[in-house]
Amino acid sequence: MRERTTIARRRCLAGSLLLARPELQEGAFRHTVILMSSHRREGAMGVVLNRPLQRTLGEMDGDYALGPLAGVQVFQGGPVQTDQMILAAWRLQDGGFQLHFGLDPARATALATEENMVVRAFLGYSGWSGGQLENELRRDTWVTTAIPPNLMTHNHDETLWRAVLRTVSWEWKIMADGPDDPGRN
Repeated sequence: MRERTTIARRRCLAGSLLLARPELQEGAFRHTVILMSSHRREGAMGVVLNRPLQRTLGEMDGDYALGPLAGVQVFQGGPVQTDQMILAAWRLQDGGFQLHFGLDPARATALATEENMVVRAFLGYSGWSGGQLENELRRDTWVTTAIPPNLMTHNHDETLWRAVLRTVSWEWKIMADGPDDPGRN
């Protein structure tokens, strides 16, 4: 299991997923699936895919209420700048992943009409200063993985973490299927 994390430290993680390890019990990151949008020497940034707020843009912001983005789901993107709304769009195609991050409303509207494009809104983001994520990876805080081809077939709620973790390896499948509190096994 350690080999995958070691390999991930040597490459850019933008466009991949970070999965909180099962033992990470901190509330903000417990069982999170983070889509990484950037990863550079200066720092890293991503958004949490599995913390839906059960609200749409139209419900949260009157400027969107009657527009084409009114029905876009809003997620808690992370603990940083939670008063900031980030629009993102992505699609899986031809074995690759296309990500548009930090969109203005006009561009998000245009992308929403494209085939297989998913548009989401995030309040806040998950961010790391230079070297911070690499230190967390060395301490085995995260499991890194490529975006699975079936990502869009899963609910993007609390069940997503287990579903994606199961795809990483057979060892992680066992961990994903285990109880939250092994002492209660």
